[in-house]
Amino acid sequence: MSWTSRLLAVPWGMVCAILFLVLIGCLALYSASDGVWTASVQQHLMRSGLGFLIAIFIAFLPINFLFRISFFVWLCFVAILMAMPFIGVGAGATRWIDLGFMNFQPSEPAKIAVIVLLARYLSQRSFDQIYKLIFHVPALLIIAITASLIFVQPDLGTGLMLIVGGLAVIFVSGLPKRYVCMGIGLLAAAIPIIWSQLYDYQKARLLTFLNPESDVLGAGWQITQSKIALGSGGMFGKGFLQGSQSQLDYLPEKQTDFVFTLIGEEFGFVGNVSIILIYFLIIFSITGVGLKAKNRFTQLVSSGLAMTIFLYMFVNIAMVTGVLPVVGAPLPLLSYGGTALLTMFVILGITINMSQNSHKEDLEVS
Repeated sequence: MSWTSRLLAVPWGMVCAILFLVLIGCLALYSASDGVWTASVQQHLMRSGLGFLIAIFIAFLPINFLFRISFFVWLCFVAILMAMPFIGVGAGATRWIDLGFMNFQPSEPAKIAVIVLLARYLSQRSFDQIYKLIFHVPALLIIAITASLIFVQPDLGTGLMLIVGGLAVIFVSGLPKRYVCMGIGLLAAAIPIIWSQLYDYQKARLLTFLNPESDVLGAGWQITQSKIALGSGGMFGKGFLQGSQSQLDYLPEKQTDFVFTLIGEEFGFVGNVSIILIYFLIIFSITGVGLKAKNRFTQLVSSGLAMTIFLYMFVNIAMVTGVLPVVGAPLPLLSYGGTALLTMFVILGITINMSQNSHKEDLEVS
């Protein structure tokens, strides 16, 4: 494949969309810092630069190599997650590893490791095997092992996102609808058991979600202030650095989980919709690579990566608008935080890699 063909195969729309969101993220962090160039803005730019280098490195790896090391990479993340109770840091949770220059949250890239390994396993199964439930047991174990290690940190939101992303790969592989209905039924039946296993603060979040007005000055403070900020932004917003809720510090976690609210207050409904459309451009770019691919591995990986980005976007936006409980989910490329941002660039690198190799019909294990 010539260099001209390689350049033409790159999903440039996705590349430009990601770089544009990084720029918007810098402006949002600048606003969250009251119009002062702080370390958070500088670190966001530096981490984005590091992420871009990682994306380029992954993009030029042989896709057969990514295919072969998927199991080893997953095992590494499982080992790290198992060690988190001993090496992890955090207030009330052990989700992060202190690297000095940033706190690394291994559960974020673990989602990508699960997707790639599932794609490898399922792409090697024949269509006759896909229709038999027994052949899906290893795939379900891959998801269950990883998610359970994340749940004990505890991190309910990330664990559920990993499960949904993994199940999306299994579904796209050709899982019969009867198994999907069976799974939904089992999940519904298990709700009382799941509720009994939740921590008190997780139950409080769910109860606050159902009735945020019950404790406006306590557990319901975040979502109440978020709704006020979004509503006050109107159609076109109050203007850059002019948001009253954010600038007067009524809006909590405005640089991380509630950055979408900050943008909505300053740039209004139009600004929020524009952000959503840019994320959908990224999702469509990944999906387009999968649709053009001639091998099942690429098709399955692209479906999982597209679902991952959709979940990032949907969970955060639904959280700050009161559609879902507050679970502490960042909005990658916009929120301050290194791991989710770097994970997005890993997704970019894998997508570019797949776009360069979409013409290959078979991938070799050895």
